[in-house]
Amino acid sequence: MSSTLFNRDDAVSAGSSQAEGAALTDCTVRGTVLRIVFASADGAYVVLRLVDEQQRELTLVGALTNIMEGQEVEAVGRWETHKDHGRQLRVQACRALLPSSAEGIQRYLGSGLIPGIGPTYAARIVAHFGTETLTVLDQYSERLREVSGIGRKRIAEIRKAWQAHAQQREVTIFLQSLDISPDYCARILARYAVSAAEVVRRNPYQLAADIHGIGFLSADRIASRLGVEREHPLRLAAGVEYVLEQLAQNGHVCFPSAALCAEAAKILEVSDEKAGEGLTGAIQAGRVMREEPPADPSQPMVYLRRLLQAEADLVEALGLLLAGPVASAARVDTSRLGEGFRRLNAEQQQAVQQAFRSPLSIITGGPGVGKTTVVGQVVALARHLRRKVLLAAPTGRAAKRMSEATALEATTIHRLLQWDPTQGVFVHGPDNPLRCDLLILDEVSMLDVILAAQLFRAVAPDTSVVLVGDKDQLPSVGPGAVLHDLIASGRIPVTQLTHIYRQDANSRIVSNAHAVNRGQMPDLRPVPAEIKADFYWIEQDDPERAAELIARMVAERIPERFGLKPLTDIQILAPMHRGTCGTAALNERLQQALNPAGQRPEFSFGERHFRVGDRVMQTVNNYDKGVFNGELGQITAIDHRAKTFSLSFDIGVVDYEWAEADQILHAYAVTVHKSQGSEFPAVVMPLLTQHYVMLQRNLVYTAMTRARKLLIMIGTRRALAIALGNNAPTLRHTRLVQRLSLVPPEPSGETPY
Repeated sequence: MSSTLFNRDDAVSAGSSQAEGAALTDCTVRGTVLRIVFASADGAYVVLRLVDEQQRELTLVGALTNIMEGQEVEAVGRWETHKDHGRQLRVQACRALLPSSAEGIQRYLGSGLIPGIGPTYAARIVAHFGTETLTVLDQYSERLREVSGIGRKRIAEIRKAWQAHAQQREVTIFLQSLDISPDYCARILARYAVSAAEVVRRNPYQLAADIHGIGFLSADRIASRLGVEREHPLRLAAGVEYVLEQLAQNGHVCFPSAALCAEAAKILEVSDEKAGEGLTGAIQAGRVMREEPPADPSQPMVYLRRLLQAEADLVEALGLLLAGPVASAARVDTSRLGEGFRRLNAEQQQAVQQAFRSPLSIITGGPGVGKTTVVGQVVALARHLRRKVLLAAPTGRAAKRMSEATALEATTIHRLLQWDPTQGVFVHGPDNPLRCDLLILDEVSMLDVILAAQLFRAVAPDTSVVLVGDKDQLPSVGPGAVLHDLIASGRIPVTQLTHIYRQDANSRIVSNAHAVNRGQMPDLRPVPAEIKADFYWIEQDDPERAAELIARMVAERIPERFGLKPLTDIQILAPMHRGTCGTAALNERLQQALNPAGQRPEFSFGERHFRVGDRVMQTVNNYDKGVFNGELGQITAIDHRAKTFSLSFDIGVVDYEWAEADQILHAYAVTVHKSQGSEFPAVVMPLLTQHYVMLQRNLVYTAMTRARKLLIMIGTRRALAIALGNNAPTLRHTRLVQRLSLVPPEPSGETPY
């Protein structure tokens, strides 16, 4: 290891910045809200000053949605001491009470709570009715005519607004009685309005389907408080659906019926028989489907409805494509393609030729084997034949690489299909297919079954499709194993590229990645100080020291030695989210190192702080904005007055409301899974035994192949050896291979190349 770049002495322990004096027990305070100091746009983080019953002024922080100045509240939380702001109560639950004093009522009404009553009229009304004001509003609103300046029209407006507020207040009290936080009370009210109480009483598990952030477990706790019994049919059906959703998040498109019931029984704490009743209930409700495979009816598979539809749609679309003519097939003198084609090896030439001989073909191989070169030659031949070519990839970065390699515009699959926000569907589909002769898709290992179905349904039957990807990388984040299943089906010609090209004398990224893929220990020898290598290994078994060293390398050493920019060129890839060297902790550390507080505009969302310059990642598909899960961006502007912020992505600058900050996460460090489809000039990867549950060979291999110029791994040989030894394929339950086996074979009489 070059001592001029990384010093073992640099791995010092980081100082603790935790708050002092945190209380370990809950306490309750009651008082009147004096003022709102700060409130995030969604109400998920509020700072307020409260005067308690002993006339002490206290600071409360937390999710305090719809709390008004002058309102009386009862809050439960724990005391903590903030390093800058002193002692404050971090609220865990808060119940709003009607104010009882004349002063509190005046501030309450004057806060803007009731349309038609501002500070001036609030003062007049309370001056006239005193502490009886709320009773007058509830029962004798006509008496408001006794107040100067209030006529019949204003009284009618106030009465209507007060009644609506009273209904909402009753619903809020009901929801809070179920131990639902103020934040989620607000979301429930926004979704159901005054019907919220009725919906929750009728079926509390509906919350899991309708309210972002409330899952089955939270809904189950609410149901328990409502007295719903453990074996209630609603609970059993919701529990089965929840388990299927969890299995889908782990990549499964379907799951064996018996195994599903066993998993659900554990979660629901009921017998397998009762879980089976829950499965029947979920099927009857139409949210879950059961299918008996013709080859083995005794082993039924269970699907979420949308995943069964996606798998069936994908197979239907593939069947039409395989049965159709090959628009790009033609006799061609390959010598006219020039020296580029002749320099290809036999495998690469076969891949080029197969792209025009079959309606669907696959090119696979590891890093440095020339997949990009082959794609370039396929594009060159298509142009020679005057064929229209479209290029796409699952991520913006992968599409950008395709554009650079082919000098032809490439786009993401989502943008290729063109989302129509007014209709809530893609523009391109079976009734409006993509207009091209040849479609080339890169990074296909990332393709899940839902996106694959949407894509292939938009492909015209006379189009040739070439799929490019590395079959040994991690499978897609979403459900399915599309590339694996297409190869395993035996229905599609596959060219495996094996000859390594991308390597020079001082390069070890490619050779080490291939070694890891074979299950061999990579070359971890130190690099002489005078050589700028592309691969470094740092032996470090202490997670805290490793995390501190990562921060120093990103902020100082790598930029100094290699001239790379910390905020745009260097990416930390961690095996998991939790732990000292997980993405959550590393993002906090790196934000402080690279973009500290107080230097640039910032805003808070919950307990997270976003600043201009922060590197972030979109975590959900936002079709209206044209930004999709996994895309990396940077915060370029924050407008406190408008409560908006702007992110710069590959597609350009996109504006967000503060309340939409739940769609992004800091991305100085991201998980290896989230890095798929992207390449970075430099990658730093911690690999320690604390990552044990995620130490798999294909995870390490995927991370290594994300680095283009520089790869630094920090950890222990023991952790690396564990990963190398863990090559058990992650079995994802799908029936794509079996369904494809039932598709009629493509017509004989192949058009000669």
